[in-house]
Amino acid sequence: MTTHSSAQNSPGEHHYFAGLDLTGKRVVVVGAGSVAQRRVPRLINAGARVEVVSPEATPAVEAMAEAGELTWHRRPYAEGDLDGAWYAVACATGSEVNEAVAAEAERSRVFCVRADDAAQGTAVTPAVAEHGGLLLGVLAGGAHRRSAAVRDALVAALRTGVVDESAERPAPGVALVGGGPGAPDLITVRGRQLLGQADVVITDRLAPRELLEELGPHVEVVDASKIPYGRAANQDVINELLVEHARAGKFVVRLKGGDPYVFGRGYEELLACVDAGVPVTTVPGITSAFSVPSAADVPVTHRGVAHEVVVVSGHVGPHDETSLVDWPALARLKGTLVLMMAVKRIGEFAAVLIEHGRDPKSPVAIVQEGTMRTQHAVRSTLAEAADSVRDNDIKPPAVIIVGPVADLTPESRR
Repeated sequence: MTTHSSAQNSPGEHHYFAGLDLTGKRVVVVGAGSVAQRRVPRLINAGARVEVVSPEATPAVEAMAEAGELTWHRRPYAEGDLDGAWYAVACATGSEVNEAVAAEAERSRVFCVRADDAAQGTAVTPAVAEHGGLLLGVLAGGAHRRSAAVRDALVAALRTGVVDESAERPAPGVALVGGGPGAPDLITVRGRQLLGQADVVITDRLAPRELLEELGPHVEVVDASKIPYGRAANQDVINELLVEHARAGKFVVRLKGGDPYVFGRGYEELLACVDAGVPVTTVPGITSAFSVPSAADVPVTHRGVAHEVVVVSGHVGPHDETSLVDWPALARLKGTLVLMMAVKRIGEFAAVLIEHGRDPKSPVAIVQEGTMRTQHAVRSTLAEAADSVRDNDIKPPAVIIVGPVADLTPESRR
């Protein structure tokens, strides 16, 4: 569907919709800032062989490179970078660089999106959304807010049969939105609605990154990624940004992974807004503590097997003086332990649990990047969990489940 203004010669009238099969094909993205952070995930999910050219990158783009999802050339763009490319995105900070990329693309007959000046590119990115196996795209001749509104209305129409292109925009303030465990279609309906109305989105590494592509270019995206054991945005700075943007008359969405209040520091952000007199609302999200095991067919409770489940943060070690966890008490439990942020210290946690009485043969399931297309699950035991993490090159984000439920399979009932 293409939507454009009624004026003659509207840019929208010159665009032709086509679905590109980019599987295995080279796609070059010049620039690794917030625009690349929005565009790259969907290219990756489309199967493209993405190469990013930029001297610097946001933490989120850097994390994709470290995970092997894309190739990052840490240098400025140079003539010839588009050789062999099928598609290009020019989203560098400087317009001169984008102009040069677009010019090379024109000479090489490579379709190119130019982020800073869409009219100078040979392709444009529509407002997109996925629903029930459909990929929806809307162009509005450069009226990005309208294209986003129509896209949201189309998704709403598919659910309810009612289309309203002029939904009332929320007042300035902050919404703490739980994005769910990772897959973009697991955010709540309310969360997606508010995200589509945002003026500013402050996001982090664990939030559903594909959702960022659905934002119009007028939306400011602030990367507050907290890459485990790497560089991090200070929580006080995040709090200040929420208040600052809301006071400037903006509607701010703080997009978080999982649920805002499950090891997400969401309540700290709510208190900062309340103390500053900024209106704030919280949209619950599906916590990865339960949804990720479920995605790997591990029920955290099961009749006759586990009548209790405890979720534990592993961001500090069991012997750290700042730890609030009673590890000896946890070791005496017979039910399910769900360990979050525990990959780095799983050996320490296993040792203290065994020391205080947990069976070394207790079944363990380790689920990396749960609900994502890259989901990977490993079955082990408590005594061998650290070796399994190392041998299978498990990296965060991952959820570790300890207890009899980790040994359940449909076959085990027989």
